[in-house]
Amino acid sequence: MNALQHLWLDAPEPPLLADGEVHVWRACLHQDAATLLELWSSLSADERERAARFRFRRDTEHFVAARGALRNILGRYMNIAPRLLRFSYDRYGKPVLNGEMYGHPLHFNVSHSNGLALYAVTRARAVGIDLEFVREDFDSLEIAERFFSPREVAALRGIPPGERAVAFFDCWTRKEAYVKARGEGLSYPLHLFSVSLTPTDPAALLHTDDAPQEAVRWSLLKLSPGEGYRAALAVKEKSPCLRYWRWP
Repeated sequence: MNALQHLWLDAPEPPLLADGEVHVWRACLHQDAATLLELWSSLSADERERAARFRFRRDTEHFVAARGALRNILGRYMNIAPRLLRFSYDRYGKPVLNGEMYGHPLHFNVSHSNGLALYAVTRARAVGIDLEFVREDFDSLEIAERFFSPREVAALRGIPPGERAVAFFDCWTRKEAYVKARGEGLSYPLHLFSVSLTPTDPAALLHTDDAPQEAVRWSLLKLSPGEGYRAALAVKEKSPCLRYWRWP
């Protein structure tokens, strides 16, 4: 289904996640006081400590909403109260369900930007998701020359200036989704692989310098989260079946 056509629907209870599916959830982080209080009650002590460290109230509320929604979503799949979920963290700080407690091969990834969050949930396969709010107030070419591959920089230079910011964020979200799915964060250099970015080309992993065969093992998909945002999903499977849900 084309990214411009997919609809964000209410998920069934419980959501049924087949082995070949990836579920993408969209959540607004602007929640009322009652909802935030309920979500706060589901957080762990360390999550509450993290929330309290934010300087601005809006950032605290968005963190509570984002992490509380994650717990609520995962709890639906596992038929467990959100507050009972336990996470562990890899060396890059990526949260995973504590494997000692749960036998479910559930994989997930999270991204949020400017009051919106996206969640990807699947079974037994690597997945990454990234969401960015498009900003026009920076030099996209300067940043691209620092982080993107030469192939991507050349492609970006060929795009009219008025369309360049959107193309930059398409590229950025695709690269971020891929490195998040690999589980290495920004420790994996962004210039070592190339993704598509021109408006006429579908999202794709074009080449990886360190392992050329990797490109055929991955799917990169453009998502349509809302006006002013760009987003991408990376999953280690060709032609995955996607379903789109909205939270709550």
